[in-house]
Amino acid sequence: MKDPKIKNRIVKLRKEISRLRSEYHEKNNPKVTDDVYESLSRELKDLESKYPEYLDPNSAINRVAGKPLPSFQKVKHDIRMLSLNDVFSEEEITDWETRISKILESSHSLNYFCEVKLDGLTASLHYKDGVFIKGATRGDGWIGEDVTENLKMISSIPLRLDSDIKGDIEVRGEVVMTKKAWEKLNKKQEESGKTIFANTRNAAAGSLRQLDPQIVKERNLDFFAWDIAQYPTSISNHSDKHKILKDIGFQIAPYDKKAKNLKEVFSFIKEIGKVRAGLPYGTDGMVISIDNLEIQESLGYVGKAPRYMTAYKYEAERATTVVTDITVNVGRTGVMTPLAHFNSTLVAGSTISKATLHNMDQIERLDIRVGDTVVIQKAGDVIPEVVEVLTNMRTGKEKKFKMPENCPVCGSVIERKKAVSSNSSPALSSSVAYYCTNKNCSARSRRGMQHFVNIFEIYEIGPKILDRLKDEGLITDAADLFTLEKVDLSGLERFGEKSADNIIKSIDIHKKVLLWRFIYALGIIHVGEQTSHDLANHFGSLTEISKASEESINNIENIGPVVSKSIYEYFKQKENLAFMDKLFKNGVIIDNTSLKGTFKLKDKIFVLTGTLKTLSRDDAKKMIIKEGGRVSSSVSNKTDYIVVGAEPGSKYDEAKKIGVRTLIEDEFLKIL
Repeated sequence: MKDPKIKNRIVKLRKEISRLRSEYHEKNNPKVTDDVYESLSRELKDLESKYPEYLDPNSAINRVAGKPLPSFQKVKHDIRMLSLNDVFSEEEITDWETRISKILESSHSLNYFCEVKLDGLTASLHYKDGVFIKGATRGDGWIGEDVTENLKMISSIPLRLDSDIKGDIEVRGEVVMTKKAWEKLNKKQEESGKTIFANTRNAAAGSLRQLDPQIVKERNLDFFAWDIAQYPTSISNHSDKHKILKDIGFQIAPYDKKAKNLKEVFSFIKEIGKVRAGLPYGTDGMVISIDNLEIQESLGYVGKAPRYMTAYKYEAERATTVVTDITVNVGRTGVMTPLAHFNSTLVAGSTISKATLHNMDQIERLDIRVGDTVVIQKAGDVIPEVVEVLTNMRTGKEKKFKMPENCPVCGSVIERKKAVSSNSSPALSSSVAYYCTNKNCSARSRRGMQHFVNIFEIYEIGPKILDRLKDEGLITDAADLFTLEKVDLSGLERFGEKSADNIIKSIDIHKKVLLWRFIYALGIIHVGEQTSHDLANHFGSLTEISKASEESINNIENIGPVVSKSIYEYFKQKENLAFMDKLFKNGVIIDNTSLKGTFKLKDKIFVLTGTLKTLSRDDAKKMIIKEGGRVSSSVSNKTDYIVVGAEPGSKYDEAKKIGVRTLIEDEFLKIL
C-alpha cells in the first residue's frame, strides 16, 4: 500500500539533493558540508530500497549500474566531432587572428570567448525530450563507442535536464578525474599490484572504457560541458551556449571569459596561468573561440579542425631528456636516496637537471638506466619526477644502476632493510631501503650542516629545512646546497614560490665567502671564530693552510699544540679535501680581499662590557676582528683595551685594577 508521507519525503529529498548538487557542480558554491549531503543521500537510498514503488531510474541520486558489457558498440556521430589546432605563444594566436581576418569581410569585428581546457576524454551526450538516452566517445570524429551505461554512473551528468524543451539535444564535454581521486585510485591500484595511471587524463579515459559500469561508478569521474551540438532553438553566440548549459543542469569549466580583443585574451591566459596548478582538475590549455556563431559558420573548417577556434597550450608539463648519471645522496637518517641527473630541459617553465628516484624499488619499476631517454614530469609546483623510460630509444650502451656497497661519504658498509616511514616521501614508506651503518657519518650530522649554513650566513635555511632537503634526497652534505635550483624547492610541501626564491637567492649571494668564514664553516675540531681569523691572517690562502706543517701552525700566537694537531690532521684526510673540492666545483669562491687591509688592530686584544649606544656587541666584535684584532671574554694582563658601554660589569672593575686602557664607544670608533 502506498504511503503519501513516504512519497512526499522522497520527493522532497530528491528536490533538495538536486538543488545541492546544482550548487556544488554548476555554481561551485556548496551550501552544506559533504557530511550533510551524504546523510541526505543515504536516507533517500534507504527509502527507495524499502519502497521500490517510488523508485525513479532518472533520479539524480539513484544511478544503478547496468550489467558488465562484453564490448562497446560503435556509434556514428550525426555531427562530426572535431579536434583543435594548437598554438603555443601570443605570436601564434595573433597569426591565427590574421589568417581568419583575411577570410572574413572587413566589416566583421571579432569578439572572443575563452574557456579553460580540461584534460580528459571528450564525450557526446544525447537527450530526447530532456531525458538522457545515449552517450558516446569522440573516437575518430565520425565513429565513437557507445558508453551510455558508463556515463550514467557520473553524478555530474544529469539524467533528466532541468528544462521543458522538447526535441533532440546533443551536449559535448569532457569526462575528467580530480587529482585527489586519481591519487586515491593509484594507491588502490598499487596495493592490488596493478598498473598505476600516469596522469588524470589516462585515469579518466581508462575508467570510462571499463566494461563494468559498477567500476566506473567507483572511480568518481566528473563531467564538464563545453558545447551544444544540437538544440531545438537558435543560439547566437558560443557564450550563450555556456549559459544554456548551466541553466539546464550542467557544470561548465570553472573559468571562462568574453573578450573584446586579443589583449583581453592574453590577459586572461596569464590570469589562469597563475592559478591552474591549484585547480582540482588537470588542465592543458585555454580554448579561444570566435564568439559569434554566424562568423563561426562562415569560417568553416580546415582538415579536422575548425578555423574559428584554437587551443592555446601552456608550457609543457612533460618533456624527454637523457639520463647522464645516477648518484646517491645520504639522508639525515642514513638512508641512501638515488638521484637521477640528466641533460637540462625546460618543463613547465623551469629548467630541470635532476630528480629524485626515491629508492631501488622505483628504479627497478621504471627499469631506468644511465643513458636512457626518459619522460620527466612537473605539473605546476610539483617536484619533478621521472615517469617513464622510452625503451625503444635504447642503443644497447645503457648501464644499469647498482647501489654502492659502501657509503659515498664515510666509506662505511651499506645495509639493506625495511625503510623508515616518511610522510614526505610516500614511495619510501612502503619499500626496502639502503642505509649507511655509521651513525657518526658526517652526512648525517645535522648540527654540522647547520653550523655551516650559519657561518655562511644563509639564514633562510634552518634545521627543519635541512632535514627536509636531506630526507628528499636533494642534498647529502652542505656542498650540495650550492647545486639547488628553485624547482627543487618549490615543489616541496609547504614551500611556496617566494620561500624557494628567497632560499636560492641567499645561497647564490653567499657563494662568495671570506677565507676565515670558509675555515670556520668547515667545523674543524677546536677551531672557533678567532682561530679561523688567525689562520686566515697568518697564511693568507687556503692552499698555504692546507700545505702547512703542524709545527708552523703551532707557531702562530694563541694556537696551541692540540689545536694545531687538529688543523693539520683535518687537511690530511681525503674525505675533507674531497668535500672542499666539491664546494669549489659547485661554485663557492673564497674572497681574500679582507686580507689586503691595513689591520690597524693587528694582535691587539679587546674585551667588551656594557651596552654600546650605536653598535651591538656582535657588530663591535666583527669590526675588531676585521682589523686583525682579537676579542677575549675575560680580562688579563694581555688585554690591550676594554671597550666600556652603559652599565658595565665586573670586567670593568678588574680592568681598572690592572691598568688596562679604557675606551668609550666614541674613542673605540676613532681608532678603527
